Amino acid sequence: MRSFLRSLTVVIALIGGVLPAIAEENETAEDQTELRTGPVTGLPLPRFVSLKANEANVRRGPSTSHRIDWVFARRDMPLQVTAEYENWRRVVDRDGLGGWVHYIMLSGVRTVIIDTDMQPLYARQDESSPQEAILEAGVVARVEECTLNWCQLSTAGYKGWAPKSAIWGVGADEVLD
Repeated sequence: MRSFLRSLTVVIALIGGVLPAIAEENETAEDQTELRTGPVTGLPLPRFVSLKANEANVRRGPSTSHRIDWVFARRDMPLQVTAEYENWRRVVDRDGLGGWVHYIMLSGVRTVIIDTDMQPLYARQDESSPQEAILEAGVVARVEECTLNWCQLSTAGYKGWAPKSAIWGVGADEVLD
């Protein structure tokens, strides 16, 4: 009987030690999903940036010894950073194409690309407000600020508001001042 009680005590102690460790491991995994940051910069991943240069080589891996798969050739094009390794950032464009780009080719200046053809820029965050301009799909605009559903953009001397659903380059729940 005593050996049974000792065995039962050992089993209870093991369960008491293992279950909290498993719960803590699961909480840590959830925290990492919610608060994922780049190991180099400490900035959130994924995040949006823009292309600083007129052209940037997009490589298969994070070094100059990796093959160039293609070249991004549009200054201010919005890109999404999905990973970091030393001086390299893995980026994707709105079509999901991407690879590794040296960090010096990227800027923190926020831009978007218009997804909807003939998208009006409104004077206010209201589709019944006056239209300041009409933008074709593919136009790149600078982000001035964003609320939950709208972003104020500027391009070619025009400034106005567009719904987030019509642009690519900001997160759905992202608010920018």
